[in-house]
Amino acid sequence: MYKTFKRRLYPSASDFAADMRATIGHPRQMRAVMRGASLEPAFRERLMLAVTAVNGCRYCSYYHARQALVVGISAEEAEGLATGVMDGCPAEQLPAVLYAQHWAESDGRPEPAARARIVELFGAPATEAIELALHTIRIGNMAGNTFDYVLYRLSLGRWDVDRTPRVGQASATASRSAQP
Repeated sequence: MYKTFKRRLYPSASDFAADMRATIGHPRQMRAVMRGASLEPAFRERLMLAVTAVNGCRYCSYYHARQALVVGISAEEAEGLATGVMDGCPAEQLPAVLYAQHWAESDGRPEPAARARIVELFGAPATEAIELALHTIRIGNMAGNTFDYVLYRLSLGRWDVDRTPRVGQASATASRSAQP
């Protein structure tokens, strides 16, 4: 008997195509986001962790928790973000991180008023950079979850797909690699 696969997958092929168009269609902006030119790396990692907490991708959770530590986010804040807790988030970034969570929960279809508020607070160019980061992590989340779903199906539901690496595991690995 199958257990229920609890992580999120793309609801439709058109949702996947929309995320791909959003990222591939803007290569210059994409490079700026990933290189830290349009979004500060710590801010970007907070967004990535907020979306990953909603979608539940264990691979992205591990990777972005590790990256968060590398860019200076504390282990406690990374742990919180990975579980949907925003306590350590800087006040000026909190609206965008909460928007990222809402964006993920609504499958990339946020309430127009929520998006308008982010544009008002951050401006149109920064909002576009934020949403580009959100599309990017959603692709990664759904790819990781789809891979796990295939493993789940091949194992007839016996493989423990609900197992997610803890942020503390990423913390130990990041500490070792950050040492000279």
